[in-house]
Amino acid sequence: MSGHATVPASAGTFLPNVRSIRAAIGGWAQLSVVQYFAAEAAVIDAWAGPEPYSRATGYISDLGAISCGIYEDRSVCSPLHVLMNASFVVQGLALILGAVFLTAGLLCVAARPGVPARRFHGEAPRVIAQHWILAVAIRILTGVAGVGTVLVGLVPEDFGSPWHFAGALMFFIGGGFALILLGILWLRQTPVSWFLAASGALCIGALVVGGLTRMDVPEPGILERLMGYPVTIGLAAAGLVIAQRVHRERRARVRSR
Repeated sequence: MSGHATVPASAGTFLPNVRSIRAAIGGWAQLSVVQYFAAEAAVIDAWAGPEPYSRATGYISDLGAISCGIYEDRSVCSPLHVLMNASFVVQGLALILGAVFLTAGLLCVAARPGVPARRFHGEAPRVIAQHWILAVAIRILTGVAGVGTVLVGLVPEDFGSPWHFAGALMFFIGGGFALILLGILWLRQTPVSWFLAASGALCIGALVVGGLTRMDVPEPGILERLMGYPVTIGLAAAGLVIAQRVHRERRARVRSR
């Protein structure tokens, strides 16, 4: 495929050091968000409410509620709320690490092995600048999503604080748009780009529906998960692409010795 052809570096270009520990940490930090699903399954299994917890009708935040009782119009009791909230915090920190350690240069070339990222000057500067702007925006949005998830874990829903709702919005909005932009950035570089863009669009679409209906739907748990799951899965997929690139470059370096 032409998208994976090797292009020699020239004046005004560089290839980010994808062999560095910094890049590996960033890639695997993104991938580590999948721990959320294991924690969620364990917390649901320990649910002690009067009725079994249902992913279709139960809100995700109910799993992190500290107290047992009636919250709004729902009966909530989650004995393993500490595990759920810790999972939120770990997920958020992983996203923040990814935003910090995955440089814009690496994001531009991670899905296209052997192709150097160009600086702002040189050929087609407008296109080059657009790529860098996209990469920087992706890092910022991913960081926003990470901070939001940390807030969700540190401020459970039954604290009565607006920061819980704000954190959830930061995760959905930041993560959803980060995936859409990453899909655009990696377009024609990897088929995963379509999956990432679709995941982001699904998240934002579900968020719009939730806002318009105020979550007054027959199965709000499914609607909320259509906001959150695509972000978790999509960013994990992006982390896997980056981690594979790092692994490939390290293996090539070992073989060249």
